[in-house]
Amino acid sequence: MAAENDSAPIRRRRRSESPNMTRPQEPAQTDADRPRRGRRAALLCARAATGILAAGLVLGVGELVSVAVAPNSSPFFAVGATTVDRAPAWAREFAIDTFATNDKPALFAGIALVIVVLAAVAGLAERPRRPAGSVMLFAGGAVGMYAALTRPEATAAWAAPTVVGVAAGIVALRLMQKTLAHESAPTGVGADPASLPTPGERHGVSRRRFFAVSGAAAAVAVAAWAGGRSLGAHLRDVVAERAHLRLPSVADRAAPIPPGTDIDVPGSTSFITPNPRFYRIDTALQVPAVSTDEWQLRIHGMVGRERTLDWDDLAARTPVERIITLTCVSNEVGGSLAGNATWIGYPMRDLIAELDVDPESDMLLSTSADGFTVGTPVASLTDGRDAMLAVAMNGAPLPLEHGYPVRQVVPGLYGFVSATKWVVDWEFTRFDRAQAYWTRRGWGAKAPIKTASRIDVPDAFATVGPGRVRVAGTAWAQHRGIAAVEVRVDDGPWHPATLAEEYSIDTWRQWFWDWDVAAADAGSATLQVRATDGDGVVQTPERTPPIPGGATGWQSIVVTVRE
Repeated sequence: MAAENDSAPIRRRRRSESPNMTRPQEPAQTDADRPRRGRRAALLCARAATGILAAGLVLGVGELVSVAVAPNSSPFFAVGATTVDRAPAWAREFAIDTFATNDKPALFAGIALVIVVLAAVAGLAERPRRPAGSVMLFAGGAVGMYAALTRPEATAAWAAPTVVGVAAGIVALRLMQKTLAHESAPTGVGADPASLPTPGERHGVSRRRFFAVSGAAAAVAVAAWAGGRSLGAHLRDVVAERAHLRLPSVADRAAPIPPGTDIDVPGSTSFITPNPRFYRIDTALQVPAVSTDEWQLRIHGMVGRERTLDWDDLAARTPVERIITLTCVSNEVGGSLAGNATWIGYPMRDLIAELDVDPESDMLLSTSADGFTVGTPVASLTDGRDAMLAVAMNGAPLPLEHGYPVRQVVPGLYGFVSATKWVVDWEFTRFDRAQAYWTRRGWGAKAPIKTASRIDVPDAFATVGPGRVRVAGTAWAQHRGIAAVEVRVDDGPWHPATLAEEYSIDTWRQWFWDWDVAAADAGSATLQVRATDGDGVVQTPERTPPIPGGATGWQSIVVTVRE
């Protein structure tokens, strides 16, 4: 024990007697280490790229195979459509409020970004002996297959594009990853068997082989996607057909637009909305391509005799021409999701009168070519209003995005309960037996259009005056008409606006009011507008959101008055 105790001071003295001795340090970093780190970074990028290319191959091959099945069966569009279906109401309203009619490109961009990120992670996770990335592709394929098979019009064949695409993607990912493989990880204490290879290892990265394999995968992905899109020659055929389609000869024309109907104030809404500026809100991520040769309207349900109309049957009927304003229920107070157009179509009430509809039927459940459904009160189709199966809009065949070749137009009801585009099926049923697409998600069942008014001029936050400032805008209460519009400044008294000529109770009505602005009014001012409908009901000031049955409230804008 003494010897052991005596040795400790000796060891301490030996350490203290060597003041110049230092502990071993890590070797100093050399310039040779920098290329080594660069190669590691390049390898990480290469691994991520394999996942992105594999995902691109899944989508490209899936798009190509969908040509033989159905356009909406491609994994990309099936997932997008299911995302729209499953999105809560607040998310849909956020998308419309934020992106308006660009909501679909925004959705495509968002889905593409998510796919790229997840695909890069899959590439980083993949190894020849640890196929974690392949498992991620398989899981993504399962999501795509579920999305495709749950579409309303899907059959078992709709799984094929995703299955074939995922198989191609996994094979490509495995092949690309093999070109990045190494024989073994670095040895030594603490070495990670899954660590990245370095230039000093026996099998490093074969750049030439990797670029050959990944380049081939990229080429196939791009060619398959482009082929899938371009082989949709049917869409081109429908576009060409529409360009040469002759409009039906109409004896019952719309009444001429009288002078004074359009106030013609710079910046204000025109009375007729040109087709390119007409709002488009629907759930179709791909515009259905339906030719007149293949269009049919199947009529069934609570009717005395079921029947099917084709294009020739419809064209043999008597068309009418009417000017009608349509409004989307998603329109916020003061919003732009409303438009007025001249429509040519076939009265629905005449067709319904021939069907021997059961008096107990109170709903027409209509279905579009892409499976979207709409529930419309039968009473609104037979009460004398100009509900029609429209085939033309503003003097031209319906644009594809607005329902070519046939859509419904029903005055007085929001579009989600009336304005079925690409309509191909009518089922007469009851509201207590069936629900349409949006009513299943908690939206209103019947949804008559609420009275609305909007200030178009001046713009919000504009600078005006002093002097006479013309305030102008539009108001609508379809199928009731507008009887009065009033404007006020800073909660002051209401001033009656001058109304443009009323064309009909089914169209919007323009208005203007001349505001005498004094220099003493310099500063900010708040303008408000309200309307009174043809029944004498004043627009409510209570603000409610668009869902479930349309927004209410007075629009207010703030402007700055110059000194």
